[in-house]
Amino acid sequence: MESTDKKYFFYVLLCADNTLYGGFSTDVFHRLKQHEAGLGAKYTKPKYRHPLKLIYYEEFDDKSAALKAEYAFKHQPRAKKLAYLAAHNIRL
Repeated sequence: MESTDKKYFFYVLLCADNTLYGGFSTDVFHRLKQHEAGLGAKYTKPKYRHPLKLIYYEEFDDKSAALKAEYAFKHQPRAKKLAYLAAHNIRL
């Protein structure tokens, strides 16, 4: 059973090549440090994508909801990702 105190996050990084990366974590800022150190996802490896900028994150009480938000974001075309971010007051 999951603790009610635990938080889950969906987050979006803006990569140096102007692409967007959506992820899931229980600690957004620690996960960003991992990405910056080259220990994150293969997609955010330093050679092509750095520097990275955390542009959005959303907190969830439920792990499933956070994972669903990540999945939905990752499986959208860029225009829909930008519309999602704009709806959350993020402009690129």
